[in-house]
Amino acid sequence: MAAHSASNIRAPGRRWRALGALTCLVLGGLMSLASLVSTGASQRAPVVVLDIDGPIGPATSDYLSRSMDSARDEHGAQLVVIRLDTPGGLDSAMRDMIKVILASPVPVAVYVSPGGARAASAGTYLLYASHIAAMAPSTHLGSATPVQIGGMPGQPEQPEEDGETDDDGKRRGGTAMERKVLEDAVAYIRSLADLRGRNAEWAEQAVRDAVNLTAPEALAQQVIEYVAPSLDDLLTQLDGREVALDDGTRTLQTAGAAVVTLEPDWRNQLLSVITNPNIAYFLMLVGFYGIIFELASPGNIYPGVIGAICLVLALYAFQVLPVNYAGLALILLGVAFMVGEAFMPSFGALGLGGVVAFVFGSVILLDDAHLRISLPLIGGLALVSAGFMLWTLTRLLRLRRRPPQTGEEALIGQLATAQHDFDGEGRVRLLGESWLARAPGPVRRGDRLRVLAVDGLHLSVEPAGASAPAPNEENRP
Repeated sequence: MAAHSASNIRAPGRRWRALGALTCLVLGGLMSLASLVSTGASQRAPVVVLDIDGPIGPATSDYLSRSMDSARDEHGAQLVVIRLDTPGGLDSAMRDMIKVILASPVPVAVYVSPGGARAASAGTYLLYASHIAAMAPSTHLGSATPVQIGGMPGQPEQPEEDGETDDDGKRRGGTAMERKVLEDAVAYIRSLADLRGRNAEWAEQAVRDAVNLTAPEALAQQVIEYVAPSLDDLLTQLDGREVALDDGTRTLQTAGAAVVTLEPDWRNQLLSVITNPNIAYFLMLVGFYGIIFELASPGNIYPGVIGAICLVLALYAFQVLPVNYAGLALILLGVAFMVGEAFMPSFGALGLGGVVAFVFGSVILLDDAHLRISLPLIGGLALVSAGFMLWTLTRLLRLRRRPPQTGEEALIGQLATAQHDFDGEGRVRLLGESWLARAPGPVRRGDRLRVLAVDGLHLSVEPAGASAPAPNEENRP
């Protein structure tokens, strides 16, 4: 009876121990599963995001090239997403960026975002060059017609109605140069469309006729592959997609992947600042005036140092900008004329001609439609230059009216003091010096005398009168 009771007591203890062991086993399995899931997620290569917002230029091209290298070598990215919002930009910079995208061993997705953004002109080419094309709602792309493709550099493009069309109604251009550039642009975007399997016919219309598409229309016409309201939604849609590259096919695993955003570094930011047409233009003028002031007044140092630095930065910026050298020559000529007005007075002829040349040169300095100099900036600097010229002319006219300050002419009209009594010829003190003087009558010591003429070391004087002020022997005029 006692043994049976002890057995009954030990049975519940064994059941509790078994239940505890089972619970620990289940919890351990769940933790192992969670660890495996977490490890699998952490092993997914990150997605690198680049932001391009504004006109396409040399700084944008440099930013893309350096960031693509960093995404491949430092981050081991499985995908590079370019968030794009641009009105277009420089053709040479756009082509450099497309070369980087086409040669990239990492898939590149161009995502026109956020809502209200656009991929116009050069942006359309970038989107067609990408491995994956996507847009956010309320965005658009198109208007890829090259601008400034006829006439002299800086001359406005010809109206569309002046251009020729073929039997199919396709715009061909009105001049040989316009046709040449237009056909080159059409062939370029069609080759990109054929490479990525996108709508080549619409791409040609975007170049010839500057047509546009909204995001839903672009998706329906097979210009893009995805419409996504956010980056997270785009990455979710891309998960499992196969992308063809030069070295094979890649399968994207973007759902839950880490996102790394690469911001422009100081070098890109500096390049972006100095290649801004308005900044480059301003640096050039500061450089010119700084060097001119240093040459006019040697030894000041600061104008020459600042001018040299600004001029070097401006020349670097113009090296990568579409500069019209006729405009640059007119600006230099205008500055030279305005400076010449200060040193060789022409009563406004040189100065006025300099202002006119300066304004016209500034207007046509840059050829690209998206990289033009602000007209208010041109007007403001022209007014400053004209004001400087007017101030110089005013000072020169005042100097012409002032009596001579040095030489024999400066002594005419000065007041002298008789040093002793004399009749005819005697000594007087003038400006702290003793002179021989001839007077028309008797002179007493201390009389004030006015100088009428200077003959070598002799003065011709006359009585100054009671109202004349006493001469100041200490201060020269």
